[in-house]
Amino acid sequence: MAKLQALLGWVDARFPLTQMWKEHLSEYYAPKNFNFWYYFGSLALLVLVLQIVTGIFLTMNYKPDAAVAFASVEGIMRDVNWGYLIRYMHSTGASAFFIVVYLHMYRGVMYGSFKKPRELIWILGVFIYVALMAEAFMGYLLPWGQMSYWGAQVIVNLFGAIPYIGNDLAVWIRGDFVVDDATLNRFFAFHVIAVPLVLLVLVVMHILALHEVGSNNPDGVEIKKHKDANGKPLDGIAFHPYYTVKDIVGVVAFLIIFSVIMFFMPEGGGLFLEPDNFVPANPLSTPEHIKPLWYFTPFYAILRAIPPMFESQFPGVIAMGVSIVVLFFLPWIDRHPVKSIRYREPIYTLALMIFIVTFVALAWLGMQPALPYLSELAFRCSELYFSFFIVLAIYSQARSKNYYITWLVALAAAVILMDLPRYIGASGDKQILIRYSIFIPLIYFVITLWLPTTAAKWTTSKTVPDRVTQ
Repeated sequence: MAKLQALLGWVDARFPLTQMWKEHLSEYYAPKNFNFWYYFGSLALLVLVLQIVTGIFLTMNYKPDAAVAFASVEGIMRDVNWGYLIRYMHSTGASAFFIVVYLHMYRGVMYGSFKKPRELIWILGVFIYVALMAEAFMGYLLPWGQMSYWGAQVIVNLFGAIPYIGNDLAVWIRGDFVVDDATLNRFFAFHVIAVPLVLLVLVVMHILALHEVGSNNPDGVEIKKHKDANGKPLDGIAFHPYYTVKDIVGVVAFLIIFSVIMFFMPEGGGLFLEPDNFVPANPLSTPEHIKPLWYFTPFYAILRAIPPMFESQFPGVIAMGVSIVVLFFLPWIDRHPVKSIRYREPIYTLALMIFIVTFVALAWLGMQPALPYLSELAFRCSELYFSFFIVLAIYSQARSKNYYITWLVALAAAVILMDLPRYIGASGDKQILIRYSIFIPLIYFVITLWLPTTAAKWTTSKTVPDRVTQ
């Protein structure tokens, strides 16, 4: 023991190991009232490590060559010892990563973890989400299956819709005029080296920023306001051992679910591994229904739902980009002084629930064929998606009744004006769909903007406690 202490002292004299342990674990005080929703941050870190480790083993046998890439993946599955297990851990882990990240982001929105003084934590988190999307997209091409190939072809071609620079940009991304060996090589390099490095840096910054200002909690109470004589928060407990032990419970539950999926249904019913991706890429044969994996489908549905302009898909590309960029501005869109949904006004809870249903609906619609009635529903869900942020900016501060009514009329008029070009150029059946579906956003505006004017309770927050424990 004396020798270990001497070794630790030698290390501490040259590297702040003990100081880091104290600052980020043993003496980092977190609120006492963490609940189920606070598992997903640590689970996201666990899955990140899982993806890096399994990815390293996969690269030992994978060949980034268009002629043999598909065969090398099959070789990993059939010939490499435990290769099938590593591949399924990696493919299932990709979907698990997005599941825990989506739940982690939902918790942040629900409890106001993006509000002052945690704006930078939220922004770094959204950057992590964008980097994760880039990592997943580039990794999706590597198996060189039919859906991988054509999915990459479609997504890269979207950059071609950008005026003036689009075609050159798409060629630059592909490395050629079509998706081929050059594309596979550069996507492999980004997937294995560049983007993981960016992810790791962002994750470290995210954690450091979190520990600098302290964790939020379900009550939205700042525990640093009340400290004892030693400067320790009265409503806080040391992260280690209390929350490290608590997180182990979440890890065990997660690994049980993860293992059941990985061993018994690794394809996830076609959501995690698509049937078309077990067929080698064929540039001369297009799949009947090209769609991205499930975690991209909400934004893909928005892309498809927006009508092209002058035979260009650029408006859809803009809408898809804005649907992600708007997340960065959430700390300034929602300016309500109350953080947690526990004490927020009922209209916020209702709007958030509608937003979650809308997001799930968009995810489902993005996986379906572009039938007329489904496309119309996707268009209306896209309107609801953006309306959530617009309406949130309106009612996040106390307003007069006339202010709400004015915005109700303005937004309803905007929806009608956007529908006029679609309605005039549509067929009879399409016009019927537009006439009936327009009530979806109009009813939403009535609920979120007119309802608060009928009774003060809809916009009245509850009293926030001064402390977590009394």
